[in-house]
Amino acid sequence: MTLSMYLLQSYAFQELENLSFSYFHLCTLVIFFLAIVHTFLAGKITKLADRYEDLRAEKKREKRSPELRSFWAEILYFFGEVEIIFGLWVIPLFFCIVGFYNWQTAIQYINTRNYTEPLFVVVIMALTSTKPIVQLAENVMQKGANLFGGTIQGWWFVILALGPLTGSFITEAGAMTLSAMLLSRQFFCHNPSRKLAYATVGLLFVNVSVGGVLTNFAAPPVLIIARSWNWSSLFMLQNFGLKAILGVLISTAVYWAFFRKEFASMQKGLQEAETQAVEKPQKTPLWITSTHIFFVVWTVVNAHYPAIFIAGLLFFLGFMRATKPYQDEANIRSPILVGFFLAGLIIHGGLQGWWVVPLISSFTESGVMLLGVFLTAFNDNAAVAYLTSLIPNASPLFRYSVISGVVTGGGLTVLANAPNPAGYVILQKHFKEGIAPIPLFLAAFFPTLVFFSLFFLRFMS
Repeated sequence: MTLSMYLLQSYAFQELENLSFSYFHLCTLVIFFLAIVHTFLAGKITKLADRYEDLRAEKKREKRSPELRSFWAEILYFFGEVEIIFGLWVIPLFFCIVGFYNWQTAIQYINTRNYTEPLFVVVIMALTSTKPIVQLAENVMQKGANLFGGTIQGWWFVILALGPLTGSFITEAGAMTLSAMLLSRQFFCHNPSRKLAYATVGLLFVNVSVGGVLTNFAAPPVLIIARSWNWSSLFMLQNFGLKAILGVLISTAVYWAFFRKEFASMQKGLQEAETQAVEKPQKTPLWITSTHIFFVVWTVVNAHYPAIFIAGLLFFLGFMRATKPYQDEANIRSPILVGFFLAGLIIHGGLQGWWVVPLISSFTESGVMLLGVFLTAFNDNAAVAYLTSLIPNASPLFRYSVISGVVTGGGLTVLANAPNPAGYVILQKHFKEGIAPIPLFLAAFFPTLVFFSLFFLRFMS
């Protein structure tokens, strides 16, 4: 490559993230918008695939079989997978960059994104979804549930109140994985109504998004800006943490009270079914559980260093193989899909600064909090936080408003917070139509309002 070609390529690469408007940026916005629309239509595409398979089976007078799906049905199911959507729309984005610049610029842009967060989520999901870790979390939660008589509503309350707050120490991705798996085992297995099921997922997403702000390393948006803004864990606890704890308790208690009759009905049905013998799970030796905990801690401590925590995962997989009698099958597929979703979101989000930064800069300190909630609903809150860090000379109150807004809005959609896809993957099997975006938004609206009110109190003093 000649020097002139190299300089031209470097200039083109720098122009990609230029904050001034161009037709290229308009093209990336259209692609990003179409990816969001595709996400909201994923459930309908899956229903279309089901209908196609029903018609095909009826025409051939044979029973439907997941192993014998037609080619076009598989294609529709593929396009209906939420986890692959943003990665799929990277393809037209790639050729958009090629069309406006060149092939090497497109490759360089994709290759220079920071994929540490998606890789970390993949590893922490794989670790926290293992049998020993889930059993440990279940034992801890059971002690809390026993304070409520060990009932279904006791499990529900403790998982949704305590689980998300542990995200400040084991990271939000870990808290989401454990909380979702425990809800699946202790709550969703009792077939709650559609309204209660959505209320549970919405509350989980919002509580996890805010539950990680007690420290400066666990919530993705806080992790991104903590170093540049010099925010310590003590600062986070004093300014955000206490309000987060109060908001989690209030939101969970209100939903608990609202659905108390259904909880009572579910508990009555459980007691009638408990006459049947239940096989007790095999106990895991303490040394195996301790080793799992070590790998989780190792990953959290080295969260900034992919080469280190990925190496830890490889050693961990070897350990799982050696202790196979006490392990379930390693669940790698779901974490990889979630990581793929987040990587696609990072690639798209890196080209949206040209309109996000000027928009945020134009708002007052109180208004930017509401704007942060709105932007987060359609973009990863970590991306919004990063773009905010590019604003020069932002006041401390302005920064407080932005972070309050992005963590508050982190439960409104699957896109809003990096751990949400993990919860989506684990819990979607309990919804016949999949987790639909509008019911999720409505279910998350009340707890979002509670947290918004608590964080907004700073402007009232």
